[in-house]
Parts: sequence; structure tokens; C-alpha cells
Amino acid sequence: MTNETSHKNLENILVIKLGALGDFVQALGPMKAIRDHHPNAHITLMTTSPFEEFGQDCGYFDHVWVQNRMRWHHFGAWRALRKILKDSQFDRVYDLQNNDRTAFYFRMFPRHNKPQWVGTAVGASHRNISPARTAGSAFAGHVQTLGLAGIENVEIDKLSWMRGSIASFRLPAPFVLLIPGSAPSRLEKRWPAAFYGTLANKLYDNGYTPVIVGSRSDHDLGVTIHSVCNHAINLSGRTTLKDLVLLARSARGAIGNDTGPMHMIAPTGCPALVLFSRHSRPSRHAPQGANVSICQQDDLKDLTAETVWQETEKLLGTPNIIPAS
Repeated sequence: MTNETSHKNLENILVIKLGALGDFVQALGPMKAIRDHHPNAHITLMTTSPFEEFGQDCGYFDHVWVQNRMRWHHFGAWRALRKILKDSQFDRVYDLQNNDRTAFYFRMFPRHNKPQWVGTAVGASHRNISPARTAGSAFAGHVQTLGLAGIENVEIDKLSWMRGSIASFRLPAPFVLLIPGSAPSRLEKRWPAAFYGTLANKLYDNGYTPVIVGSRSDHDLGVTIHSVCNHAINLSGRTTLKDLVLLARSARGAIGNDTGPMHMIAPTGCPALVLFSRHSRPSRHAPQGANVSICQQDDLKDLTAETVWQETEKLLGTPNIIPAS
């Protein structure tokens, strides 16, 4: 990033959102609200490489600045970052990350020439110190913080700007998405794959094609599900994050664990059932969307396939299967 991004005749805005996936998706609506509030400003997004494409494609930013995490002992890189922050002459910064790292960014600006700062950093011009900020979802916290800066009417971003086609997958309609994975470090968030297989059979018997989605590391989960229900289609490792959104628009519903892909699916309006263990709070971590349902069990191994199927029936509404005459 150079001084070319500093426009003297325009309001110069920086928005900071580094990750993770679910949190980034929940910040997209607030990002749009910032753009709507500053229609003529030059707005830069500071983010990390996994979200660079999102920042470019959504249309809310004039420039995307990729700033990946640095070690504290990388003194040269920190000096370079401080120079960029100083030289860019930002008028206002919206901190949608609000952690120790971005609070340090605030301290890197010269004391006599700090921009207006909307966030939680000590010394911020629009500082949110309310406990309510972290009582609910990340989205709700952003709504509250942006309100301090006069930004109202913040809505969930439905990701309508993501374009593409799922025709190459050749999926028989109607289909329902199954998301059996989670971060490898959070195995307690996974409902057993064999249970997903039983659910897949229920779906197929009621006229739906079960479609498994996830990362390459989830491929074995898909294999397990397919071994229980050979009618299931395993797309694990074959879809991008954008594909998840496109699939969700055409799906009758989605059932999955408390994991990032569900945050991509829920905003589209696709009916989504999210399975939670005791290790996460739905009030804080549930995906945001118009048709999100929650099913929670302390230990997901104790959550039966029959219980999830009953919730799935509510989610999907009228079955697609036509009774024999």
C-alpha cells in the first residue's frame, strides 16, 4: 500500500477486519453500512489473505490492503507498518476486529495526529466499552459500535454480490446440504459422521438428494456418510467458499455443525439447522440469517439422528415425496 491510496479531496477511511471466516461474514453487513454512510469516501479494507477476494468482490472498498500476522520480533516489518499508517493520513478508522493487535495499531499512529477511531481501543474517539458488545453475536456488537458513529440501519449481508454457477456439479433437485466438518482442533463440535449418514438416508427416503460439502480434510467424513447412504453426493474438497453460497441459494436446506461454512450458507436465506455442543454459545456464535434454527446437546454423541431428523422436517416443511395413489 502506498500514498496513492490517500486522496486529499476525499474522506479517507480505513476498515479493519482480519478474520476468522464466520466473524468476517458477520462483518460484511457493517462494511456495507460504512460504505453507505460514506458514499464519496475512499475506503480501504485491511484484512488477511484468505479474505482478500471477498474484499475486492463485494464492492464496498476502493482498495484492499492485505496485512497478514507478524511476529512481535519482526521489528523491520512493524516499522514499515507504522510508516504506512502514518503516511496514509486516514481521517477515520473503523476497527471491526477489536483485539489487542488492532489496539496496538491505534497506538502506532502519532499521538498528535491520530484519526478518529471507532472501536474498543483505549483513547478511541468513538469507544465502545459496553459489556453488551460481546453478549450477543459479533454482528450485534458491530451494530452497537457503529451506532456510536452515527451509522444506523445495519443489515445482514445476504452475499448477493457473489456470482457464479453450480451447473458443473449436476446435482439432482431438490437437494439438502450436509456440513459434517469443523476445525481439526475442535472435534467436539462434530456430530458423528455415521449419524449424518442415517440422516442422509432419511432425506433420500423423503425425496431429497443429500449433498455433503466441506474442505479436503473433511473428505473422510464424506466417505463415512456415503458408506451409510450411498445416495449421498460427496463434494468435500471440491467446493470453494463462493460455491457454498451458490449451492445454498438452490438448496432446500442445510444441516451442519457450528463451523465457518454454515456462516456462508445462513445469510443467503437457505433454511439452516446448526448443531451445537456445550462448547459454544448459540447466542454468541450462531450464524446470522433469516432462517436459522438451533439444535443443542451437551455432547453431540448423545444427539440422536431421530432428533435431528425431527428438527429437519420442521426446517424443510412439506416433504417432496409424492404419496402413491
